Amino acid sequence: MEHILLYAIVPIIVVMLAGYISGKKGIFSGDDSKKFNKVVLDYALPAALFVSIVQATRDMLAADIKLSLISLVGIMFCFMLVYYVFRLFKSNTGADAAVSALISGSPTIGFLGFAVLEPIFGTTPTVALVVAIVSIVVNAVGIPVGLSLMNASLEKQHPGSTKKQSAWLPVLHALEQPVAWAPILAVVWVLVGIPWPEWASPSFDLIKGANASMAVFSAGITLSSIKVSINWQVVLGSILKMVMMPAVILILGLVFHMDPLNLKMLVVAAALPPAFSGIIIADEYDTYVATGTSSLTLSVILFVGFCPLWLWITDLCVGGAL
Repeated sequence: MEHILLYAIVPIIVVMLAGYISGKKGIFSGDDSKKFNKVVLDYALPAALFVSIVQATRDMLAADIKLSLISLVGIMFCFMLVYYVFRLFKSNTGADAAVSALISGSPTIGFLGFAVLEPIFGTTPTVALVVAIVSIVVNAVGIPVGLSLMNASLEKQHPGSTKKQSAWLPVLHALEQPVAWAPILAVVWVLVGIPWPEWASPSFDLIKGANASMAVFSAGITLSSIKVSINWQVVLGSILKMVMMPAVILILGLVFHMDPLNLKMLVVAAALPPAFSGIIIADEYDTYVATGTSSLTLSVILFVGFCPLWLWITDLCVGGAL
């Protein structure tokens, strides 16, 4: 536990605090944070996912089918549950509930996945597969579903305010993003059986190394520009994200006898703070911004305690299997 705190949690706090202070001092702004995020999502993270996965084997991919199914079912169950829970609030529209699901129903795997998992579990292809699988679920399934729910609500409130489009368009748009197609391409590469040359990895490693540090620093800048206001919806969103989601994943993993190490990594991934992409979408649509960002801020603070707590709980549940 001491190793986890010193090598996974404390570095994130230090780098995020540096970003927060630089934002408060005006060195960087929210617009700068968006540019940093684009570097992470379009270049650093796809490079990290691709070069890590292509070093895996077909046997590893076959063994991770259960991981993929549990990730998909568990995360999307929590996603839709968050949507329907927040839909119950009379003050919320369907668009508000959709943003809540995009935030509190999705882990920020793209920004903090490698930063948290690698210090705890090491730099291995298995860690990359967990990050890739959860990233695909969040970006290629969760975001299109959330956008569809949001557009349907906005169209109902203001007929003609949204463009009529194919239900598959959000899915295709999500798959066009490097963070979605890069891991898929890597998986196809491994399945085809093309050997990955060792000399090619260093070409990806330089930009890959910027992934975690830039993502966390950017998160600090983002938080510095947010006015935090705590209310019941903020607290509920944080509880659903930090407690319900890892609990659901843990229960599913135990019921279906998931590999203990994979289960432990997946539970930590599920316990990550809410997805920053949800905040970006909320800002673009000017929907549920204040409450969503406040829930994100509270969850980031709570993660400091919940990360080691869920590791400890998972260890107790799997017993001596690890």
